[in-house]
Amino acid sequence: MPKAIWLLVIGMVINVTGASFIWPLNTIYLHQELGQPLSVAGFVLMMNAGAGVIGNLIGGTLFDRIGGYKTVIYGIAITIISAFILAYNHTFMWYVALLVGIGFGAGMTFPALYAMAGTAWPEGGRKAFNAMYVAQNVGVALGTALAGVVASIKIDYIFISNGIVYCLFLFLAIFGFRQIEANRTVSHATTSNVFEQKKHFSFSRPFIALLIVLSGYFICWLAYVQWQSNISVYTQQLGISLKQYSILWTINGAMIVLFQPVIAFFVRRWVHTLKAQIYTGLVIFIISFFVLSQAQVFTMFIAAMIILTIGEMFIWPAIPTIAHKLAPEGKAGFYQGVVNSVATGGRMMGPFIGGLIAEAFGMVILFYAIMGLFCFAFISTAVYDRILKEKTAAEPTAKHSIQS
Repeated sequence: MPKAIWLLVIGMVINVTGASFIWPLNTIYLHQELGQPLSVAGFVLMMNAGAGVIGNLIGGTLFDRIGGYKTVIYGIAITIISAFILAYNHTFMWYVALLVGIGFGAGMTFPALYAMAGTAWPEGGRKAFNAMYVAQNVGVALGTALAGVVASIKIDYIFISNGIVYCLFLFLAIFGFRQIEANRTVSHATTSNVFEQKKHFSFSRPFIALLIVLSGYFICWLAYVQWQSNISVYTQQLGISLKQYSILWTINGAMIVLFQPVIAFFVRRWVHTLKAQIYTGLVIFIISFFVLSQAQVFTMFIAAMIILTIGEMFIWPAIPTIAHKLAPEGKAGFYQGVVNSVATGGRMMGPFIGGLIAEAFGMVILFYAIMGLFCFAFISTAVYDRILKEKTAAEPTAKHSIQS
């Protein structure tokens, strides 16, 4: 990989490590330390995710207008300020306000990092986005592991550690990202006013195609996040310990790093197109949830997690790759912002929607309902590019073939 991609990968690892210091302990801290009911804790986390959605959209738009370097610096600055204030003021109202600030600042950086990866290594295709995807998971593993160590000393130290990690990210960004070629002057299209851009995005065929494929992506995230919310409760009901449940995520992170050569082999040999990669991942997701519907013992949950992880390794890098290929010149950041917003929206709404279905009909019905929803994701993947075949010369065109 080019040096620029390695710098972005390191930046993504540090960024996600910082974010992962707080998110596993949010509910515990709100409930046990601040005395808030679980319903209030869930609402606060939804506000944090909602701020992330807005941050993603603004960060993507800023990338197109002022470049990736400045966008990342602004996002990190907001996150650092929020994190260090939170370290010394974590009463409930401060906690809510500053958690929203952290979600917004962190949200700004993600689409900028992805867009920089795509523009810094355009010939890399899926490889650039796959590297960022692996980096995210390495960051999650590091962050959650370090958070457990820090929290065992004193839980309040989590907030200081979070701010320190983001300072490391700021240091890397200042001295490393400025040289990345992705920060070159943006095209004249990005200098148009905001109202013109909004109208342009609303009616361009590439953007409509992106929204169609992202409707299926939303379903994938809605399903995936059940593992982090309702399935964790389900395992407790079956007598599976929290320690065993945490092992499932250890398996997930280890597979994502170690199985990359295996997935790369399958992509080169049999699953050549982005559509085929998404189809493959969806089939594997369905198999995973079918295994879940039959699971009563821990080994079945291990099998379901292994299958799920294989599926996500096909789908997660393919979607930002499609967005990069669909994006007209000067709009790469905005398109990546929309992708990250949809993923965040799925993570935000998934626990709530899944909880409603599980409470009304039971967990097994939830699993079958999700399997049914994946059928819609198949349809959205099949049709999203058809709108491009009739595009007029006056509309912006995708940079590359979306089948590649």
